[in-house]
Amino acid sequence: MKILLTGANGYIGMRVLPLLLEQGHQVVCAVRSADRLSVDKETKERIDIIEMDLLDEVKPNLIPKDIDVAYYLVHSMSSSTSDFSDKEQITANHFNTYMKDTQVKQVIFLSGIVNEDNLSKHLESRKNVESILYKGNYHLTVIRAGIIVGSGSASFEIIRDLCEKLPLMITPKWVNTRCQPIGIRDVLKFLTGVLGKEETYDASFDIGGPDVLTYKNMMKNYAKVRGLSLTIVNVPIMTPKLSSYWLYFVTSTSYKLASNLVDSMRINVIAKDKRLQDILGIKPHTYEEAIEMAFIKIEQNQVISSWKDSKVSSRYSQKDLNKYIKVPKFGCLHDHQQMKADDPKEALEKIWAIGGKNGWYYANTLWKIRGYFDKLSGGVGLRRGRTNPDKINSGDSLDFWRVLMADKEERRLLLFAEMRVPGEAWLEFYIDDENVVHQNATFRPKGLIGRLYWYSMLPFHFFIFNGMLTKICKT
Repeated sequence: MKILLTGANGYIGMRVLPLLLEQGHQVVCAVRSADRLSVDKETKERIDIIEMDLLDEVKPNLIPKDIDVAYYLVHSMSSSTSDFSDKEQITANHFNTYMKDTQVKQVIFLSGIVNEDNLSKHLESRKNVESILYKGNYHLTVIRAGIIVGSGSASFEIIRDLCEKLPLMITPKWVNTRCQPIGIRDVLKFLTGVLGKEETYDASFDIGGPDVLTYKNMMKNYAKVRGLSLTIVNVPIMTPKLSSYWLYFVTSTSYKLASNLVDSMRINVIAKDKRLQDILGIKPHTYEEAIEMAFIKIEQNQVISSWKDSKVSSRYSQKDLNKYIKVPKFGCLHDHQQMKADDPKEALEKIWAIGGKNGWYYANTLWKIRGYFDKLSGGVGLRRGRTNPDKINSGDSLDFWRVLMADKEERRLLLFAEMRVPGEAWLEFYIDDENVVHQNATFRPKGLIGRLYWYSMLPFHFFIFNGMLTKICKT
């Protein structure tokens, strides 16, 4: 079948794509920017890519007419704390307009469990999107899930951050809210299992694991699996705003995402039936099994996708980032250093492994301090790390940088700063034909404050950048 995959660069989309290819389907990936589709060259050669932003006006003849099935994996939950519902309605209506010009038979939509009368803004928005998609000229299959447990998922990474960092937690009352978590592996089975299955046409299904747990139970069970000591004390006076700040400072999540998650965490998210489980013959794993499977992927460095790499963890929209791929020359301040590599292959591997747990090779304590100050000022800090310790793609997050270009054949890595600075900053590494490693820091200051910032950092740049380059070049 020919399948349209919207949200192909998102956490779920990146997991669904290889499964569809393994099953022999022809896949058309719809992304905002082709440069940001974080897959290897071999995968790109097997797929078709179209650039499409569903918030923009509909462009005729953009999507192939011979589409058989489409996955709708688009959401705006993390882009705003106020108008994401309006954005989601716009994108759903534009999607229906695009589908009118195709022969699509089925659309598969991953939504949230919406069985409570009083829903959060996020879940209410998901329900509204369902209503809009049901008006399309196709058969709709809606799969409703709650907390998804998997390496790189926002919910799992937040629980992981909290339990690994805080042996004693003072928590708000929403930790007693009940939910029905499900492993990412099972979600993918459901998403691919309904493909072309007529019994699932024009219907909505809840999916969940066998365990119904409070968030407190989820953290306790996580600690049990990981062999951690954890004490949780509930405090009823913790407001949603304080809870959002708590998640923001302790975990790697953005404030917008934290705020929307806290709003949803007051709602019980429990599946009402097991119809789809019976139709497809799927027996979901337990919560503890899902945690263990997630850590197998983490420990083997096989994390396919992470919410941190999506634009929701960025300070900039994708449209903004696209204009930074060409490093400016005029009106900028520069720091250029170069050094001959003892072993160019080893130097390239070090460049490709920089950041995250590997650190920045020199004065890591200063890098961490810079990350703490950035987090305190509302920036992303260093907590995003990197998804894989030695692989990197354009569009990935890398501590408080965003990867604009990662071309190993050309031996070039270009980063753009997402930390809070009075201006715009780029950091570039490339190895020339004579195996000289070039390290370029470019800063476009904003006013006098920007220039004062740059010159105040020059002494640190001299030692840190020189030390970093030396570590990269010397065996």
